[in-house]
Amino acid sequence: MKKFLLLCSLSAASWLFADELSDILSNNKTAIFDYQFQSNDLEYDKLSKSWINPVTVQYSKTYTEQFKSGRIGTGSFTIGIDQPIFKSGGIYFAIKYAKAFHDANEADILLQKRQMIGNAVNLLFTMKKLKLQQQKLKYLIKNDAIDIKLKQESYDAGLLDSSFLDQALLQKNLDETSLLEMEVSLAQARQNFTLLSDKDPETLKLPTLRLISAKEYQGSNLELARERLRAKEANYNAKMTWTKYLPTVSLQGRYTDGDLNPLFQNPLLKEQYSTYGFTISMPIDINSLSDIEASKVAHLKAATEVIDRQDTVDEEYRLVNQNLNIIDKKIQLAQKDEKLYQNLYRVTKNLQKAGEKTTYDTAMMQNSLEIKRLDQKIYMIDKQIELLKLYTKVADAL
Repeated sequence: MKKFLLLCSLSAASWLFADELSDILSNNKTAIFDYQFQSNDLEYDKLSKSWINPVTVQYSKTYTEQFKSGRIGTGSFTIGIDQPIFKSGGIYFAIKYAKAFHDANEADILLQKRQMIGNAVNLLFTMKKLKLQQQKLKYLIKNDAIDIKLKQESYDAGLLDSSFLDQALLQKNLDETSLLEMEVSLAQARQNFTLLSDKDPETLKLPTLRLISAKEYQGSNLELARERLRAKEANYNAKMTWTKYLPTVSLQGRYTDGDLNPLFQNPLLKEQYSTYGFTISMPIDINSLSDIEASKVAHLKAATEVIDRQDTVDEEYRLVNQNLNIIDKKIQLAQKDEKLYQNLYRVTKNLQKAGEKTTYDTAMMQNSLEIKRLDQKIYMIDKQIELLKLYTKVADAL
């Protein structure tokens, strides 16, 4: 576990991105997480020492007017302690519980920070993808315009029905509307990014992620680590609950420095004296068995959640890997289409020179070729977004 926490702390700044993206979150967001980590450390410090009882320091001053001689005042200063030194293992388990509780919370906070960074980077990928899709739509709109012009000429010559021209006009309108909608989506992505980061998204270089192995993903998965720590926490809590009903040995000590009543002087009494001793106690509670059983059930539940989370982690990795394979096939198809359109563009250009094709035909082929190239870039971003699903949940994968 120490190794895990060391990896978490070392990778907090460079867990998956280049240096320029290690501090992508805004100063306020970063400060909030820093305060959460500090608060968790302080809570652990308190919890790990909760078995130590406080020392009681007391000073009192008492006045009485009972006696005819007048008012008499007496003062007393005491220091007392009642400290368990043996709780049938309860002290040991309390310290272990505090550590597991701290580590589970730290893993959870780190996971939240990872996911927020991942959301910010996801928005960078999304903005890049939207810009590529805008370029693709602009090429489509150019082809739409050429298609309309050609069909307009055919319609004017009486060679084409008006429905074909209407369909071409409708397609251009749909593509132009999609272009405007993408501008809205891009503005929304920029706004969402500014809520997470103070950086200028235009100046940030996108990371290049690789597919980590299933073993790496399982070994560094923060959700799985958190659940394991929660199970450990529940285990120590069950043991603490059990020891709560076993014998406890406590030491008591008290130091007193008090004034003696002047009307009751006794040479055998001291103004300064100490009292000390010990007690052995064991509670007999009618709910003890139910309390112990409830803590055991909580531990079994936490242990089962670890198994369930393991299955979820395996399924997450399998699904991402499956999606990556599908995207790779899309890229391969786009590459084949690019080669096809390269040949068509070359042939069309030669036919244009021979007077058998028009400049419109050549332009449409060139636009279609650029569209297939953009498709490949878009699919590559889709791959990075899929990989990001894994990276946002790991402690150290590079």
